Amino acid sequence: MIATALDHVVPPPSAKLLGWRLLDARPGDGWIRLGFDGKPEFCNPAGFIQGGMLSAMLDDTMGPAVFIMTGGRLYTATITMTVNFLAPAKPGPITGEAEVTQLGRTIAFVQGRLTADDGTMLATATASARLVDTAKAFRR
Repeated sequence: MIATALDHVVPPPSAKLLGWRLLDARPGDGWIRLGFDGKPEFCNPAGFIQGGMLSAMLDDTMGPAVFIMTGGRLYTATITMTVNFLAPAKPGPITGEAEVTQLGRTIAFVQGRLTADDGTMLATATASARLVDTAKAFRR
């Protein structure tokens, strides 16, 4: 596994809830692949993962793509996120991939997608995010 700036960050409770885990990354390209657990507790009455949970997975994929690209110097605060739900997500493993499409001085643009274990594309997203100095964002 390639070393990234995420190696020194304790995942927040929301990431733990989603089963967030780093699978692969190319920091220089601003690309990341993550694994999530599509838990039965995340399902709507129809038995599929609720869209808000999928949106959280996408947000928790796109932000880290910027974080690793900047070597952990910049944290993102999502400004806008557009999600397209393409197929129902059944409980089980879900893979998230994201890529930084443009990194400016104050704003980043990122695209992401979620796929099921069988390769079915579940959702795609684009986001714009304000760039914040990590030291300021993590100050408590």
